[in-house]
Amino acid sequence: MYRRNNTEEIIPEETKVWECTSEDCKGWIRDNFTSNDEHVCPLCSSEMKPGTRMLQAINNPRNY
Repeated sequence: MYRRNNTEEIIPEETKVWECTSEDCKGWIRDNFTSNDEHVCPLCSSEMKPGTRMLQAINNPRNY
């Protein structure tokens, strides 16, 4: 029996993120998964700066 996978390809889009400023850390988080006062890296506790990345769209039902 042969099954055909009918999944639709998800195209990446430019997404706002917060990126860690530490050169030793590669931490980042999507902007829609943080509140306005959370700009500390969850991995190393360094400051984070705004940026963009090409990512698949994910809706956050919590709407920070």
